[in-house]
Amino acid sequence: MSVQSPRLAFIVGSNRPGRFGHTVASWFLDRATTYGYRDIDVIDLAEADLPTVLGGPDAPRPPAVEALARRIDAADAFVVVTPEYNHSFPAPLKNAIDWFRHEWYAKPVGFVSYGGISGGLRAVEQLRLVFSELHATTVRDGVSFHRAWEQFDEEGAPRDRAGCDGAAKIMLDQLDWWAKALGEARAKRPYAS
Repeated sequence: MSVQSPRLAFIVGSNRPGRFGHTVASWFLDRATTYGYRDIDVIDLAEADLPTVLGGPDAPRPPAVEALARRIDAADAFVVVTPEYNHSFPAPLKNAIDWFRHEWYAKPVGFVSYGGISGGLRAVEQLRLVFSELHATTVRDGVSFHRAWEQFDEEGAPRDRAGCDGAAKIMLDQLDWWAKALGEARAKRPYAS
């Protein structure tokens, strides 16, 4: 990664009490910092306080939505940390995505997933479809933890540190490339939806 890293919005997609997502998110956040990301905005959906009923097309946005809109709009790239619930992603994450539209346009999204035997991959595949509809680009490689609660040690680090660190680096390198390419393109010509 080059010296100037993109502004990264790091979205923690679960809001369940006692969620394992904090362990996964903390580890990945440390990796992003280690690999050169300096401007990271952690968006924890458990703290976002977004309404669950979307407003009409002409309705003013509630203050919590406006506040989050500014943060998403300011990002050059996104990492979504998601569990898999019932073969899909959690409702708070879909709610957070659906409140916004143009804020996602022409920006890259990477995924860190966790869960049972599938490691959250079914959630990620569905999220790829959702973000495609919002004109975002999802990077190919991600990080996935199968039976996540067995994959981390007592200090919150993956037991397979080398493998997990390598997967994180690959994803972050792809995210960096796409963020810079799409940022340059948006600067030359506004994205048309």
